[in-house]
Amino acid sequence: MSLSTLIKSIQDIMRKDVGVDGDAQRISQMVWLIFLKIFDDKEQEWQFTVPDYRSPLADRYRWSNWAKNPEGITGDELLNFVNNDLFPTLKNLATTANASPYGKVVGSVFEDAHNYMKSGTLLRQVINTIQQDVDFNKSGDRHLFNDIYEKILADLQSAGNAGEFYTPRAVTQFMVDMLDPQLGQTILDPACGTGGFLTCAIEHLSKQITTAKDRELLQKSIHGVEKKPLPHMLAITNMMLHGIDVPTHIRHDNTLSRPLKDYGAADKVDIVITNPPFGGMEENGIENNFPRKYQTRETADLFMALIMHLLKNDTGKAAVVLPDGFLFGESTKTTLKQELLTEFNLHTIVRLPKGVFAPYTSIATNILFFDKGGPTKDIWFFEHPYPEGYKSYSRSKPLTIGEFDLEKSWWGGAARKGRKATRHAWKVSATELADRGYNLDCKNPYQETVVQADPETLIAEYQSIVKQIEILQTELKAELAASLEHRV
Repeated sequence: MSLSTLIKSIQDIMRKDVGVDGDAQRISQMVWLIFLKIFDDKEQEWQFTVPDYRSPLADRYRWSNWAKNPEGITGDELLNFVNNDLFPTLKNLATTANASPYGKVVGSVFEDAHNYMKSGTLLRQVINTIQQDVDFNKSGDRHLFNDIYEKILADLQSAGNAGEFYTPRAVTQFMVDMLDPQLGQTILDPACGTGGFLTCAIEHLSKQITTAKDRELLQKSIHGVEKKPLPHMLAITNMMLHGIDVPTHIRHDNTLSRPLKDYGAADKVDIVITNPPFGGMEENGIENNFPRKYQTRETADLFMALIMHLLKNDTGKAAVVLPDGFLFGESTKTTLKQELLTEFNLHTIVRLPKGVFAPYTSIATNILFFDKGGPTKDIWFFEHPYPEGYKSYSRSKPLTIGEFDLEKSWWGGAARKGRKATRHAWKVSATELADRGYNLDCKNPYQETVVQADPETLIAEYQSIVKQIEILQTELKAELAASLEHRV
C-alpha cells in the first residue's frame, strides 16, 4: 500500500467515528497508535541487542498481545480495554518512581494523549490497517516513517494549528552542516517541535560513529524540549527511528518556565540549534523567570536570552532562526543585540527571502550564527536569492538544500576564511551597528535598485505607448480591409 493510500485509509475510517472531531484529533489518534506499533517493533529488536532487556510493559499491554491479531478483541471489549486499562497504565509510567528509562519514555508520550474514538469496531479497523501495512523492523518501512511524518506535518498545517511552524528540511540541514557538530558535543533544541533539527544532527553525527561507545555517546548528546503534547509525541517517535532508542532527554516541558538563574553549569551545552516560536506571547508570569532587562512576553526574545545563557563559555555556538522584526526591534531586542555583539561573535546572518516558511507564514526570516566569546568585530550578511524564475516559494516549489551550495562555497570552511563581498554577501562592522542603535536590518548594498520616474514622465510614457497602439490598430484595420477587397 502506498503512503498516501495508507494515511487516507486510516483517516477515512476515523471520519466514520463520532468521537473524532477534526483533523487535529485524527492526527493525534493516529500518532499514538503508530508510536505503540513502533515501540513494539523496537522491543522485538531490543530483546536480541540489549543485554537483559525487560519490557516496561506487562505482557497484556504490549501491542503484540492486544493489537497484532486482526481477529483479536474488538467492539466494546477493545474500547473498554484501551480507555480503562491501557491508557491509565501507560500514563502512570510517567510518574512511577521505579519505571525504567524505556517506561518513562512511554509515560511521557501518553501523559497528555487521548483516545478519541468511540467505536471499538472502527478502532480495530485502524489497528489492523497499521499492523498489516507497516513493519518498522524492515529498513524500507522504517524509512517510510519519514514520509509518514512529512504527511502528518502537512495535515497538521491544514488542520489550522495556529503557531505551528515546521522548519523546512533544507533549512535544518543547512544549519547543521554549517555548525558541523562533533561526536561528544551536547546539542540542544529548546523548542524542538517534532525534532527536525535533532534528527538532522543525528544523521550528521552518525557518520562519525565507529564503536558501540560512540553510539552511547550520541544517545547522551541529543537534548530537546517541547511543551505541546502532539509535537512531543512525534519528536519521541522520530528519535527512536533515528537510533535514539531511549530518548529520555527529549522532555515534555516549557523551557521558559524554569527561572533563568536556576540553569547552572551542568545545563550548559556546546551547540544550540533551533527555530523558536515567534510572533506569539507567553502566558502571564513567564517573564518573571528572567532578569528585568529581558522581561517581555515575546516568546522569541525570551528564547534568545535563554540560548545566550546556556551556551558554554568559549566553545558554545548556535544557529537560530528569527524574523526580521528581531533585527530592527527595540527595547528588549536592543538589549539582546547589544549583548550579542559585545559578549558573542555574531559572525553571520543569512537573510532568507519571503515564502521559505510558506504556507505557514510569509514573514521574512533570518538565520543568526554566533559563538560564545566575543566581542563581534564584523557581521557578514548573506542574502539568499530565489532560484531563477521564482518570485516566491510554495509547497509545490519549496526551498531545496542544493540552493545553499551558494552559501557553502562562500562560507570559508570551519574557520570562515577567505570570505569576499559578492552581490549576495556584504560585511558591516560592529562599530557601525552600535552607532545605528543595534539595528541589524542591513540591506544589501549590491542589490539592483529600481529607479522610479516622476509621475509626469510616467504619464507621458503611457500616452506615447497608447498612441503607438492606436497607430498599429489603424494600420492593422487597413491591412485587413485591403485583404478583404482583394479577395472579393
